[in-house]
Amino acid sequence: MERRHAWPDGHWNWPIRVTHKHGVRCGEMVWVGGQVDLTPDGVVCNAGNLAAQTKRAMAHFARVLEELDCDLEDLVTLLCFYVNDGSVDEAGFLASVGECLPPGAHPAVTAVPVPYLAYEGLQVEIEGYAMRRENGERTPRTLADASAASPLPSPFRQGVRSGRMIFVSAQSPVDAAGTVLHPGDIVAQTRQVAEQIGDVLAEFGADYDDVVKLNRWYAGNVGIAEFEPAALACAAHFREPGPAATGIPLPRHADEAVRVKLSVVAMLGEDGSRLPRRHVWPESLWDWHVHLPYKHGLQCEEMIFLGGQVSLDKQGRAVHPHDLSAQTHQAMVHIGTILKELGADYGDVCKLIAMYAGGCGAEALHANLPIRSSYFAEPGPATTGIPLPALAYDAMVVEIDAFAMKRRSLQHQSSRVGGATRGEQ
Repeated sequence: MERRHAWPDGHWNWPIRVTHKHGVRCGEMVWVGGQVDLTPDGVVCNAGNLAAQTKRAMAHFARVLEELDCDLEDLVTLLCFYVNDGSVDEAGFLASVGECLPPGAHPAVTAVPVPYLAYEGLQVEIEGYAMRRENGERTPRTLADASAASPLPSPFRQGVRSGRMIFVSAQSPVDAAGTVLHPGDIVAQTRQVAEQIGDVLAEFGADYDDVVKLNRWYAGNVGIAEFEPAALACAAHFREPGPAATGIPLPRHADEAVRVKLSVVAMLGEDGSRLPRRHVWPESLWDWHVHLPYKHGLQCEEMIFLGGQVSLDKQGRAVHPHDLSAQTHQAMVHIGTILKELGADYGDVCKLIAMYAGGCGAEALHANLPIRSSYFAEPGPATTGIPLPALAYDAMVVEIDAFAMKRRSLQHQSSRVGGATRGEQ
C-alpha cells in the first residue's frame, strides 16, 4: 500500500541517525510516533516541566498531522506516557492534554505512568493515530460514553468508532464517583475492567470477538507470580483464536490502589457485520509459560496487528538473558517471521512501540533504537521507545509491538472469521 511519511522542517530529532519518521499515512490510517519536547539536535527542552513539555509535544503532534493533510480533529486515540512517582494527578494531566485539542476532537485515550523516560528531564511522550478518508473527507465517527466505564476528563471519550476501527480508552477499576473498585486486588480488577470494555464495545454493536489488539498495563514486579493470575483472568474473556496481545508491568499506577488498566482496538464492518480475519503462529516462535488464547499475528482487512515480540523460548524462558542488543535483534526477527506468514514484510510496517528494560538516559535507548531502525529501509515507520525498570519475565529486557498494513491477497479474501489456530498454518 502507498505510504506517505512526515518529518516537518525544524522538527525535533534523536541525537543518532535512524530510519524512523515522525508520521506515516497509509490508506485511511495516520500513525504518529511518540512526540516529545526535544530540539532538532536531540536536546531536552523545558527539563522537568510536565505542563510545558505536554504543550510542546502536542504542538509537534499537530505539525506531523498537518504535513499528512490531517489535523487534531482527525485523532481517534492517544497513548500518553508521563513521568509520575505518585505526586501527579492523572486526571489533571489528561485535562492538560485535552486543552491542546480543538473543540471537534474527542479521541480515546490511555495514560501510562512511568518512573522516567529515555532522556534526563523528559517528562512526557505522546503517540497516537488519526483517520481520514483517502479522498480527504473526514471518516464518519461515533462516540461512546458507557456509564459503567471509568471516568475521563473532557474532551476524551470511552470509545471512538471511525469507519471499521473501534478504539477503547484504557479502562481502570474506578467508578463514576472516582472510587477504586476492589482496591489492590489485581485479579478482581482485571475482571472489572474487562467487563467495562465489553460495555463500551456493546455501544458500537461489537463484543470481545471483534477485538484485534489488547494491551494490558499492570502494576507488578518481574516474574510469573505477578504475570500469571491477572493474565489468565483477562484471557478468560477471549475465545481462541484471540487477538494479538501485549502485557507490560509498571512500577505503579497513578493511584496505588489501581493495579491494572486494559485497552483494546476492535474492528467491525461499517454495516455492523463481523469482519473475517487470519491468525498466524509460526512454529519457530516463542510461547508463554501458560496457555493463553492470543496469537502472534492477526490480519483483518488490510490491518495487521502483532502481539508484543520478545526473546523467549517455547517454555517462556529468556533467550540471550539481559542482553538488550541481542534480544532486540531476536524480537525484530520474530516480527519479520510473522509478517512473512501474513504475506507482508518489514516494508509494510507503519508503527513500532518498544518497551525496554533500562534506566533513564541515552545508553539503554541507543542500545536498541538503532537496531530496530536497521530493519527498515529509508523512510521507515513511526516509532516510540519507553524505558522501564523491568519487563514481564525474568531476564527479558525488550518487548516490541508492530502494526502494519497490506492489501489482502486474493487467495485470502474468503478467509473465515477466526482464522488459523495454533496448529494451523
